Amino acid sequence: MTLPFFPVDLFDGDREALLDIVERVGTAPAQKFILGEYTAAFEAAIRDSIGAADAIACGSGTSALMLVLRAMDVGAGDEVIVPAFGCAPLAAAPALVGATPVFADVDPWTMVADPDAVARLITPRTKVIMPAHMFSVMADMPAFRRIADGAGVRLLEDSAVAQGGVLAGTPAGRWGDAGVYSFVQVKTFGMPGEGGMVVTDDRELGSTVRMLRNHGQDGTNRFRHHRIGYNSRFDEIMAAFQMHRFPTLPGRLERRARIGEYYTGRFTELAGCGVLAPPPTSDGRCYYVYSLLCERRDELHEFLAARGIGSHVYYRNPLPRQPAFAPYTRPGEAWPAAELAARRSLAIPIYPHLTDQQVERIADAVCEFAKES
Repeated sequence: MTLPFFPVDLFDGDREALLDIVERVGTAPAQKFILGEYTAAFEAAIRDSIGAADAIACGSGTSALMLVLRAMDVGAGDEVIVPAFGCAPLAAAPALVGATPVFADVDPWTMVADPDAVARLITPRTKVIMPAHMFSVMADMPAFRRIADGAGVRLLEDSAVAQGGVLAGTPAGRWGDAGVYSFVQVKTFGMPGEGGMVVTDDRELGSTVRMLRNHGQDGTNRFRHHRIGYNSRFDEIMAAFQMHRFPTLPGRLERRARIGEYYTGRFTELAGCGVLAPPPTSDGRCYYVYSLLCERRDELHEFLAARGIGSHVYYRNPLPRQPAFAPYTRPGEAWPAAELAARRSLAIPIYPHLTDQQVERIADAVCEFAKES
C-alpha cells in the first residue's frame, strides 16, 4: 500500500459536515459569504486559545504577512531581515510593499534563522525582523525578541507552519509584535481552501490590519475607504468549517507530536550514517512537517518511493538564489547553511491519521537506507 506524502483523505471524516455548512451558508437569508458571523467566531476562538488581544482572519498567510508589514508602515527605503531558507512569501511580502528583503543565514541543523546572523545584518534602514518557524522547529524567539528590542525594530513572527507550537511556555505567534498563521490544507490546522490569520497584542496594529484586509474600510461604514487596502477577506464557509474542527485540533496536534517523537527516537542513532533527525527536545516543536537532513537526499527519496512511501523536497534553492530575489542580493554574499539545507532536507509523512504500523514502516525504511549506506 502506498503512503503518500500529501494524503488525499485529510477531510474525508468531515465530508458531511462540510456539505451541511455549504448549504447553511449558501441558503442563509443574509447571503454573507465573507467576514460574517462565522469569521468573527473563528477569530475569537483563535484569539482566546492563545491569549492574544486580537486575531484577524485574512485571505492567506502570504497576504497576512503583507498586511502586517503595511500596518507597520514598512515601505520604500526600509529593510526587512528574513531567513535565507524557506518559502517564497518570506521575501516576496517585503518586496511587494516596496521594502528590501535582507537574507540571514540559518542554523545548519534546525534550518531556522540564526540569531547571530540576523544581528549582524541590522542597519539604520532595518524596520522589521521576520524570523520563520521551519518544518518541525520553532525559531529562537527569545533571542529574536531581545535583538529586536535592543535595536528598536519591530518583530514579525511567521508562524505559518507552527500553530499549536509552544516555546518556553509561549504559543507560536505570540512572541512578536504580531504573528501569522496559515490554514492551507497541509498545515497543522489546514482546511480545504486558502486562509490566514494575524494575531497580536497591539490593538492599534490589529485594527489597521483589519481595515487593510477589506479595501481600507473600517467594517462599520461600507464604501468609506480610509486607506488603500487589499482584498484579503476570509471565507464564511471555511470559517464555519474551521469552527467545526476546532475542538479536535488538540488531538491532531498531539498525534503529530507522538509521531515526530517516535521518528526522532528511531533516527537519532543514524547521524553517523548520513541521516540527521531534528534536535530531540520537545520544547519549541511544531510538527507540521518532519524533515530529515540526508547527505544522499535524492537517493533516500527514490529508496522510499520504491517502497511505496512518499517524501517531499522543500526549497531546492535558498531564497537569495531564486531569480525573483536575485536583485536584492549583493556580489560576494553567501549563505552556506541555507545552501546545505537546500541540498540535504527531505520531509517524510507525519499527518495525524497515519497508523502506528504505517509510522513504523516509514521509520523502518529510513533506517534500512541509512544502515545499508
